[in-house]
Amino acid sequence: MTSSVSNETKNQALKVAKATQKPGQTKEQTKLIAQGIEKGISEYKKQQKAKARERDKQRKQSLKKPAMDKIPNNNEPTPSQSFVYLPWLLLALSWLAFLLYLFFYDK
Repeated sequence: MTSSVSNETKNQALKVAKATQKPGQTKEQTKLIAQGIEKGISEYKKQQKAKARERDKQRKQSLKKPAMDKIPNNNEPTPSQSFVYLPWLLLALSWLAFLLYLFFYDK
């Protein structure tokens, strides 16, 4: 499988290879490094394309789902609904404690 690498990618890889060139390094060695960089860039681009395709598939699947899936289940109490009775319970307990105090400790 021969994949053609764009001229832009080749130029980019050559620039990076030349920028990191060591003293005494031959042109052939620099070309080999540039080829390795080209391969890395092309692999990176392939991975990014695959990720973009996967994100697009997931987005399309989420758009295809019926609207009923997005409506939350109203049978489950939310945290705000579960604390509605808390103030009344505390009020009742405080009155009960007050009445017990009057009956047992007031004498």
